[in-house]
Amino acid sequence: MSLAVLYSRARDGINAPLVDVEVHLANGLPALAIVGLPEKAVQESKDRVRGALLNSRFEFPARRITINLAPADLPKEGGRFDLPIALGVLAASGQIPKETLSQYEFIGELALSGELRPVKGVLPVALAARDAGRALVVPQECAAEAALVSGLDIYPARHLLEICAHLAQGGRIPRHIAKPENRVPTSDWDLSDVRGQPHAKRALEIAAAGNHSLLMIGPPGTGKSMLASRLLGILPSMTEAEALETAAVLSVSDQGFNAKQWSRRPFRQPHHTASGVALVGGGSNPRPGEISLAHNGVLFLDELPEFDRRVLEVLREPLESGHITISRAARQAEFPARFQLVAAMNPCPCGYLGDNSRDCRCSADKVARYRDRISGPLMDRIDMHIEVPRLPTELLHRPADEFVEESASVRERVEAARNHQLQRIGPKNSAIGRPNSALNSREVENVCVLDDAARTLLHRAMEQLRLSARAYHRILKVARTIADLDGRSGIQTAHVSEAIGYRRLDRQK
Repeated sequence: MSLAVLYSRARDGINAPLVDVEVHLANGLPALAIVGLPEKAVQESKDRVRGALLNSRFEFPARRITINLAPADLPKEGGRFDLPIALGVLAASGQIPKETLSQYEFIGELALSGELRPVKGVLPVALAARDAGRALVVPQECAAEAALVSGLDIYPARHLLEICAHLAQGGRIPRHIAKPENRVPTSDWDLSDVRGQPHAKRALEIAAAGNHSLLMIGPPGTGKSMLASRLLGILPSMTEAEALETAAVLSVSDQGFNAKQWSRRPFRQPHHTASGVALVGGGSNPRPGEISLAHNGVLFLDELPEFDRRVLEVLREPLESGHITISRAARQAEFPARFQLVAAMNPCPCGYLGDNSRDCRCSADKVARYRDRISGPLMDRIDMHIEVPRLPTELLHRPADEFVEESASVRERVEAARNHQLQRIGPKNSAIGRPNSALNSREVENVCVLDDAARTLLHRAMEQLRLSARAYHRILKVARTIADLDGRSGIQTAHVSEAIGYRRLDRQK
């Protein structure tokens, strides 16, 4: 029977659904047809495969060749199916054996010379192949990325001939055994570089410990961007599950994933001219946007009011749900988006409202219009709002303090507090890294227990500041994080008081 069946994987968001590559040879006029909803690059595969086989000294069958990529209703894209199609033609024509094909999954683009070229999205393929219990054959350049998945047999190759020899003779390609290194989270910038700003540094530590969103408000040049860039150095280490999720998103993106960045949290800083599609993702074949590229990392929005208001509104749902679903006429894809939002803004359009060094030229109406660019619902979803005032000139000229705390020591406290959170919500959730900011309403009731004095203080603040129910829960979560940093099992009045102090904009109502 002139039929061969191989296994490969398509792309669907960060998933890699199985594709059966069925190659059938029949009598009739020579022709090659690819069916199964292939896009243009897949349809062009027949020319690349023909050239690769002929230049590798194989015979290209002069028969009617039908290639079915099943399931038929799943869109297929890219050159990733070149390798399984070529092997299927060889197996169906009896040039290589069929017996061992079911043990492998194949992915790779072919050059006309028969050499293998790398493809994107290998990490989700490796995860799916491991779960299916099959080995994975990939181009050599993709082996390091696939090796991030433990418990998977990986066979990297540079040429089609190597794979054919391996299938025919067995064991010709050695298994790739490289493993990812466990790296301590590092940053090019250290928190000790920041002069003064103890209040902002304290807020940054709390935000890192509980994964809370943070808005910094202050005049130009007070160190808001500098503080945001230092957050990456005090965040806790990524779990293996978080690292795999983050790498999988980068793997399917246009920029691709570099295995050297394994276990490093991303830091994304889109310009304020970015569109909504750039932030959440999109395209006819949906690709992840900035909020997904910042998954398990930091999304820093500088000059927050300068972003288009409609663009900022797209952040509301992902901030709550931790994922984004992109729907198009023919495709739908879901990407994770559990990012930590850090934003910065000036207090007014000229930037000097409340600044003692310069007079503000903005009227009250102008300031109100400037702040109204950020909607109330979005502002309500930001856990902490703090002021970053201008430093006195003498502090800038003063030599550095004898004791300036570095990022490494702050990170130790942050990791200890985060471990308390993970242990508190149970081992099932700790595998995916559930910080205090991700607690649901029921967990808040069980975890954020207040004493009588703290409860009275919070109720008084709710009435005076006219806080929403969402703001109420966010204050509780921040207070829980402060208590974790303090090593306390219960939330006390001082913790609630400090948490309320981080709702600066609510105090101006």
